[in-house]
Amino acid sequence: MSGTCAAAINIDQDYCSRCSICYSICPYEAITRDSETGEVEIDLQKCQVCGICYSACPALAIEIVYYDHESLLKYVNSMQKKSKSDTLVLMCRGNSPTTCEIEEILEDQNLSITNYIPLRLPCSGRVPTELIFQVLKSGIKNVVSIQCEDEFCRFKEGTKINARRLMLGRAVLEQLGFSKDALKVIKYSRKAVYETEKCVGCDKCVFICPYDAIEAEEFATPKINYDLCVGCGACALVCPHLAIQIKGFEFENVSKLITSYGESARKLKAEGKFPVILVFCCQWSEFSALDDPESLLFKKKTVAMEIPCFKALDPVHIIEALYSGFDGVMAVVCSEEDCKLQEGGETAERNMAVLKKTLEKMSLLERFELFTVSPRCVGEFNQKLDEFFKKIASMPPLKLTATEAKLHV
Repeated sequence: MSGTCAAAINIDQDYCSRCSICYSICPYEAITRDSETGEVEIDLQKCQVCGICYSACPALAIEIVYYDHESLLKYVNSMQKKSKSDTLVLMCRGNSPTTCEIEEILEDQNLSITNYIPLRLPCSGRVPTELIFQVLKSGIKNVVSIQCEDEFCRFKEGTKINARRLMLGRAVLEQLGFSKDALKVIKYSRKAVYETEKCVGCDKCVFICPYDAIEAEEFATPKINYDLCVGCGACALVCPHLAIQIKGFEFENVSKLITSYGESARKLKAEGKFPVILVFCCQWSEFSALDDPESLLFKKKTVAMEIPCFKALDPVHIIEALYSGFDGVMAVVCSEEDCKLQEGGETAERNMAVLKKTLEKMSLLERFELFTVSPRCVGEFNQKLDEFFKKIASMPPLKLTATEAKLHV
């Protein structure tokens, strides 16, 4: 982290009561405590900005940039006025599905809800119980929390911590006269989806899975152990017949989205707006750009597309983007130390090495860059994006056709 970095989280010592709750609850041991004075401080190099300490502080002494209590409440109130909905659905970033999937998950729990306010967060553990009470007071009648399964929480203890809070919160709400169904918790983790009829038994997925979640079968197609699958996407990347994919990040759907954004990019360039850039962004490396990715297209002539992990970054999609109308492609991922799915990082590195060799042969290498970014450093993403934008702006507009792409991909 650079010396000029503005920290995304800070402890106001004037408000701190020295209760040490944040110290005891931090899943990354990023909070240190002076044994004599009781003063606590955040080690920004270890901090993952999960927000668990922020949501637990009884003195409101912890200040955080992303998803603070006031902004979350303002969002819910604003959406409530627009949608006229009385149901709030909280989702972890790691399991946050598409709208259609949300409804499927709710139906599996015998909940028939079509009109709801979606609130996506990096971790359910960062939701203060006070927020739940306030939204219920403001007119929301039902709060549904779709949390990651305990063992698949990207922030280690976030799901367990929030589940305990909500259980206590539900007990209080019942005493206050609220329905016992006003607060529901659903466990859901994104997994690989396997279509065995497409599988040719090459076993590449078995070899590549960093979590040993795919087992080879002697006279049959491989078997996925869903108790071990974390939904990283490494298997989907190597499957030659798309038999294994990550729900919500299917290859064809991503391709269609790139094509759609590419058409917008071409229109902008036809209007003299240049350059137009596509950013593949890991869920955990940057928060703000992924909350409203399409708005970047008009603010900075940039589109941000989310990927579940560096290991799921498909080189084919990067080349496809350059042939769809974008002048440059930037990938933003977590550092090795910050990766929430640390197993199998060498797979992603190999993929990038092959990609760069291919781009070099196509004379496109200068139009792609890979950066490591952390949400702990406010403005780091924008700084990297501005640097890349200036670099691409110094080059002529890229004019390639989809037909040419098919010859290379």
